[in-house]
Amino acid sequence: MTLDETGVERTPRTPHPLRWRILGFLGVAQLMLILDITVVAIALPHIETDLGASREALAWTISAYALTFGGLMLLGGRLADLLGAKRIVLAGLLIFTVASLVTGLAEASGMLIGGRVAQGVGAALLSPSALSLVVTLFDGDERNKALGVWSALGGGGAALGVLLGGVLTAGPGWPWVFFVNVPIGLVIIVALGRMLPRQTPTATGARLDVFGAFLVTASSGALIYAFISAGDRGWLTVTTAVLVLVAAVGYLAFVTWQKRARSPLMDVRLLARRPVAAGTFLILLATALMIAVFFLGTFYFQHGQGYGAMQTGLLFLPVALATMAGANLTGRSIGRLGARPFAVAGLIVAAAGMTIPALSMRPATVVIGVAIAAAGSGALFVVASATALGQVAPHEAGIASGIVSTFHEFGAASGAAVVSSVAAASLVGDTLAGFTDGFVVAAAAAGVAALVAAALTPPKPAPQTAPSSAST
Repeated sequence: MTLDETGVERTPRTPHPLRWRILGFLGVAQLMLILDITVVAIALPHIETDLGASREALAWTISAYALTFGGLMLLGGRLADLLGAKRIVLAGLLIFTVASLVTGLAEASGMLIGGRVAQGVGAALLSPSALSLVVTLFDGDERNKALGVWSALGGGGAALGVLLGGVLTAGPGWPWVFFVNVPIGLVIIVALGRMLPRQTPTATGARLDVFGAFLVTASSGALIYAFISAGDRGWLTVTTAVLVLVAAVGYLAFVTWQKRARSPLMDVRLLARRPVAAGTFLILLATALMIAVFFLGTFYFQHGQGYGAMQTGLLFLPVALATMAGANLTGRSIGRLGARPFAVAGLIVAAAGMTIPALSMRPATVVIGVAIAAAGSGALFVVASATALGQVAPHEAGIASGIVSTFHEFGAASGAAVVSSVAAASLVGDTLAGFTDGFVVAAAAAGVAALVAAALTPPKPAPQTAPSSAST
């Protein structure tokens, strides 16, 4: 017998014989979703030239995908609970695959951003339901190991996306950063359709909270628009203030609606749990910092130094290796030492790494600094997932996974939006000052977040033991 998070004895489940193979295919599917944030970053200068895209359109190429992805994530998690994770995984993968084909065929900024929105819809269905399957297929120590693999794929995939983006952009052209998803997606659909077990929905009789999904997506959209437009209008303007106020009111309305709705999109009480609150905070910061430095790095090398897409992609190879190394080391050690030391250390390492290019903007120092920062971010991805999801009950797996993934994508959208505005002068001009400002802001954010993480992240829990017969 083992004890669950409430201290009650439960009988271990019989593990699925194909669980590790299923994890492999789900991991590749999730890898595509993560790649599609960073693989696009290196292609942005070429998209700008071919489609005549503005700075705002370039920022929206990343943020529109991440915003839709994150804004509908809770709805995707709820659908997994209502209809079964297998159905939603396959449906989301099909939508994402078709949308990737459409996006690659884009001949104007509007069609490109529209395709990215459709990709986000598919990703919002796929990601939380896939993570829900991982949580339910594995148990105990195996669950922590599986979450470590999942996090390593996500964090390393983000860095590998820049390398792959360089290869594809320099080779067949930037549309292939989207076309490559099509054959991979079709293969995974067939494989998972055969291997995934049938699941009984865990939330029978509930309804979809479409209005709640609208509130959180619209509020986030207003906030991201405020961040992006601040690059031209300024941060301390009436327009920016109004948009931030609208977003704040929208978030408040969302929380109020969730408490009153008959079938809420999420149980907001989950966010009051310290592990979930800490995990969502860490995933938000880790993703925002990662996307910010990737955005800065790719534009610095291609705009600031005149490097080609292939050379830029190769320069990010050590970044990919550092991200996976940080995630792997943390995944192996977090069970012994607990989450808090890795949360604080990861943010301190990230801050130190981003300080290097902020002090010396040269190609070598940018690569070294971003690689160090990536190692810290890789650790944070594992800490965030293990902290927020390590002790959730099976019936909460879908919605808890949706919450974590939501904050992951909001972090990506926010990171791209903020850094594009902070570094606007360098993105559209010949100065390097904007890149320096971007790294300074990212380093400062990581340093402040380390203090918050030290207070918010729970310490390692004391080992639980089954109550003795004498005590009963």
